[in-house]
Amino acid sequence: MSVGIVQAEGVKEEFNLKIRSTTILAVKVGDKIAIAGDGQVTFGDTVFKNKAVKVRKFYNNTIVAGFAGAAADAFALFDKFENKLEEFGGNLKKASVELAKEWRSDKALRELDAMLVVGDKKNLLILSGTGDVLETDDDIAAIGSGGIYAYSAAKALKRHTKLEPHEVVRESLQIAGEICIYTNTNITVEKLY
Repeated sequence: MSVGIVQAEGVKEEFNLKIRSTTILAVKVGDKIAIAGDGQVTFGDTVFKNKAVKVRKFYNNTIVAGFAGAAADAFALFDKFENKLEEFGGNLKKASVELAKEWRSDKALRELDAMLVVGDKKNLLILSGTGDVLETDDDIAAIGSGGIYAYSAAKALKRHTKLEPHEVVRESLQIAGEICIYTNTNITVEKLY
């Protein structure tokens, strides 16, 4: 985040320029899970990067994760998450809860501006800096600027088609990229199945 100050006719006004960076969507069907992220990073009203990769696999390719928020903060969280996975032998729920506890209680980590979606063949979770570890009711998780658009599209596609999870996340992000100005259609997909 960058803070700027504007002075006009004796009035001093502070404003924040945030790096808005993404839409992440995950869909789970049975023991199949796919996660996708767009490639756009926006700084203020400028597209800063088009092909960022915000999703990846962890713990011997048994866990998928994606981030939304400030890129440097998210990478710091990915490192912490990876360490927690190692510490707890790949137990996604335990690693997620412990990361959320540390994220909330550590003064420096509390300042991180990011969210994570993490999943394996059994679980799909959203992690936030307020200590939240959320399980979704419908096995769809979306975060980021275009999250609501991607979530809506995924919900409809999952309900009314026989598409595989990787097809649902790709098509849903395509739709979000056509609506949300902070989301593009350079889509990266990771899947477990």
